[in-house]
Amino acid sequence: MALRLVSDFDLRKDVLPWLRSQRAASAAAGARGGGPGVLENNYESLRILNVERNGDIIYTYKDDKGNVFFGLYDCRTRQNEHLYTFEKDLHVVSCSVNSERTLLAASLVHFTKEGRKNELQPGSKCLTLLVEIHPVNNVKVLKAVDSYIWVQFLYPHVESHPLAENHLLLISEEKYIENIHIQVIQEDGNRVVLKDSGHLPRERVAEDFVWAQWDMSEQRLYYIDLKKSRSVLKCIQFSADEKFNLMFEAPLDITLSDSGFKLVNFGCDDLQDQENLSKHLTLCVFTNHTGTLCVCYSPKFDSWEKITYSVFYFHKGHSKTFTAALGSVDSHVTKGLTFLNLDYYVAVYLPGHFFHLLNIQHPELICHSLFLTGNNEVVDMLPHSPLQSLSGSLVLDWCSGKLSRAVLNQSYLLQFLWNTRLDYEKMGALHCVLSWGQDHPFLEAKIIQWISENISACHSFDLIQEFIIASSYWSIYPETSDMDKLLPYSSVLAWNTEIPGITLVTEEIPLPFMKVHSFKGYWEKLNSNLEYIKYSKPHLLYNNSMVQREWHSLISEEKTGRRRSMVYVRNILDNAMKVISNLEARNLEPRLTPLFREEDNPQRLLMGLMVSELKDHLLRHLQGVEKKKIEQMVLDYISKLLDLICQILETSWRKHHLHPSVLHFRRASAAEFTVFHIMTRILKATTSLFLPLPPGFHTLHTLLGVHCLPLHNLLHYIDDGVLLLTETAVTRLMKDLDNSEKNEKLKFSIIVRLPPLIGQKICRLWDHPMSSNIISRNHVKRLLLNYKKQPRSSMIDKSPGSVEFLPLNYFIEILTDRESSSQALYALEGHDNVDAKFVEEAALKHTTMLLGL
Repeated sequence: MALRLVSDFDLRKDVLPWLRSQRAASAAAGARGGGPGVLENNYESLRILNVERNGDIIYTYKDDKGNVFFGLYDCRTRQNEHLYTFEKDLHVVSCSVNSERTLLAASLVHFTKEGRKNELQPGSKCLTLLVEIHPVNNVKVLKAVDSYIWVQFLYPHVESHPLAENHLLLISEEKYIENIHIQVIQEDGNRVVLKDSGHLPRERVAEDFVWAQWDMSEQRLYYIDLKKSRSVLKCIQFSADEKFNLMFEAPLDITLSDSGFKLVNFGCDDLQDQENLSKHLTLCVFTNHTGTLCVCYSPKFDSWEKITYSVFYFHKGHSKTFTAALGSVDSHVTKGLTFLNLDYYVAVYLPGHFFHLLNIQHPELICHSLFLTGNNEVVDMLPHSPLQSLSGSLVLDWCSGKLSRAVLNQSYLLQFLWNTRLDYEKMGALHCVLSWGQDHPFLEAKIIQWISENISACHSFDLIQEFIIASSYWSIYPETSDMDKLLPYSSVLAWNTEIPGITLVTEEIPLPFMKVHSFKGYWEKLNSNLEYIKYSKPHLLYNNSMVQREWHSLISEEKTGRRRSMVYVRNILDNAMKVISNLEARNLEPRLTPLFREEDNPQRLLMGLMVSELKDHLLRHLQGVEKKKIEQMVLDYISKLLDLICQILETSWRKHHLHPSVLHFRRASAAEFTVFHIMTRILKATTSLFLPLPPGFHTLHTLLGVHCLPLHNLLHYIDDGVLLLTETAVTRLMKDLDNSEKNEKLKFSIIVRLPPLIGQKICRLWDHPMSSNIISRNHVKRLLLNYKKQPRSSMIDKSPGSVEFLPLNYFIEILTDRESSSQALYALEGHDNVDAKFVEEAALKHTTMLLGL
């Protein structure tokens, strides 16, 4: 199952045994009333009423006489506590307890046996009561009206000392919300009573609303009112300083009835007819710590063949409306659509039909989410009873009395990655795993193992690219949530492939209008997201285009022997050294692959340039982050990129039991072909993104290529730039290969493809007429550069043993004269053992070979 519900609380396991023991103790003490078996007969009356911000769970049950008991379960201490008993047969609508557990607020109604729970009987009253429970003392009637009332105490973020004043929200079916100020005092030691029960100040918080949702964790009230038949979402933030502020207003393009009334997360929705959930709209607001603001909406069902739901990504400035096919007309929908908050994701769930994991952090492309239909067993993994999504991935199942924490099942998703054949499912599952297992070595190792065995399995995107970009992103994302605007999350920029069973329409939406001007915490991040949408054009995502241009310039200078300021180049190479040191500090285990064993200046230059460019990019756009921290984030990010490449290689080498000795030239095995293919795919993935490779990668790749490929294929790979002829690789070839006819052809083909400076060095390592010929040609070319013909004597001095071949003698004399000049000597500095005599001998040997003598 892709989603698991990890139980935090269960009425049957955490409350029922305690109630039985309480009953048994009462019976043993001779207390009046039923014995332990009485509660069993009334178990159906045991239900959850509310979950408070501090984790306290309030529940109720009735005894055989109809008396209403209120209890509290403390999730921190795992202890139960009896709060209060009403000795009347009443139905509890709502209940809340203050943070000190000194006051209990409850709203209760009378029901006739013939009456329905969702209707008040004529003449009946809804009583809203405030009870002193530390100890049990006075009861104050707050309201007695013919409409339902819900109650909710506010929980300030400061809980270190008792509060002199408590605040209680009253939510009326008449579409208004009041905030009641309740002052308490201590008498006779620890006894807490109302200070002035006859006068409890109250103020209107909201009115004329048609929908409201309570966020218990963040103490926020979301509600919708209708202005000229247009839905407007508003949010009120309650603060620890006993104040509340209207934070924003946002227009919503949804249809709501002025006569409707819907509450979300104000305790148990026991009054609603659960059998007809599919006939009602579903609407909820989800946020997370990164400043996301999502409104999930599903209208009333109007078809058994498809279902439509919308998600308004206010933090991104657009909405997406999804239409999911439900299969046959006979597959009736009897349950409502469920939205669950999973932090970086929102789960949309219709039992027996589909399960949709929506990526709310990066919702732009549908492939970054995961859509599973009735063909997958996953769509029946959750309870079919109505689920209520609370803050912090908490899920409440009112029917079973269970409070659980929803988590993505990493084991299932990894198995799903192995088994699915669809690219969009691979993409979606990959991002789910990485976002939930941020920088988790075990998960990364499993994904790398999957990649190494399915290297060519994806056709719509590059698997290696996607993995190293996404995993590197998540490795430093926790440092600051602004990274989603500054670093690439995916290698895929567009997705045009349809996903079977679902269609979507994307639309721009008006941004929320912020009503305050000073922001902290979540509101600061949300405002930053909104400001980014308004003003950041073009997008600020980092790319290596600047690095690419500068790197090509430096490499060109190196090839021609020219080099700009040595201080500049030294700083770049120092940056690279910091990355390598940072990488080695993170990985203490010895590597099997022979990487990081050579200088590899081109890759070090690329690495160092990326450090410099990325650091400048983050310093420009990250506000309020120390320079030292940014520098470390850059080192960690680039180290992570390189480390992932090393891990992919290391996994392949270990799987195929390769060893550095494999590079001794002999017949290649199937395992070596496989590793060569994986290295080629890594090279392709990094080249298109212009990412650095571990120093020594090209050398290793080239040596494996020589080992595995026929000569014509090898030269084709070299000419196309797939294999790079590094100085280390060519030196190894010249030294390790003998001068057989086949190897001579290989060596010569490689030497003629080398840049001049490297070629000159390599020729000196090969004791062969071919290399002598090349050295001589280069020597003559340098000597005669800018040579101007001078009048010369017709007499040629012949040295003893000279050849009777006038053209050669004349040519050698010119070379000797050029060598004798100080300018030529300066130009030839460092080229020892090469002179006119060497050229003469090489020319004669070459002529002899051509004549077959």
